[in-house]
Amino acid sequence: MNFTGKLFLAGLIALLAVAATASVSAASEAIAAKLSAESQQDLKRIETFLNGMKTLRAGFLQVSSNGAVATGKLIMSRPGKMRFEYDPPAPIMMIADGVFLIYIDKELEQVTHLWLSNTPIGFLVEEDIKLTGDVTVTKFEKGPNILRATLARTKEPEQGTITMIFSDQPLALRKWVITDPQGIRTTVTLSNLEDGIKIDPKLFVFNGLPENK
Repeated sequence: MNFTGKLFLAGLIALLAVAATASVSAASEAIAAKLSAESQQDLKRIETFLNGMKTLRAGFLQVSSNGAVATGKLIMSRPGKMRFEYDPPAPIMMIADGVFLIYIDKELEQVTHLWLSNTPIGFLVEEDIKLTGDVTVTKFEKGPNILRATLARTKEPEQGTITMIFSDQPLALRKWVITDPQGIRTTVTLSNLEDGIKIDPKLFVFNGLPENK
């Protein structure tokens, strides 16, 4: 299998496989973690932090549990907008335009549209991020200067989970781990993070693949 195929099946399956389960009714709701008063306060801090993060630009390292590795640049503008630019040799780009997550394979000249709300990363770009209601905290851990919160869609836990990992004091998002319905884990670690910056809205508009000349 070439690099493109391996990356698609391993590294990006965590985002794309949810399309196969989106139309399946959940057998049960997500099971909420039992949270102490301190944990509830920490989650409120996380919620406030995420809602305050309107724009973001960072480098990323993406590692899948079955071996695929990729790097690139992430650009985010809430609500609804996100762009993953993968470094060569990966011919891949993903754009969230507020409605769809658009997967673009330049090498294969293929474009796939998925409902953003049916992907785990859709949570990160919602207009009003809440860690209750439509989302359930299924696990929360606190260690020395680190917080980990695992989330699932309350009524669609079969879509997979996203675990956000923060450094504390000051609070900062460092990475997230997406676990897809097949159990494949994709870890995205951020670096050189900039927030509160001006971002060109045209970066989140997909105008189609360039025509071959």
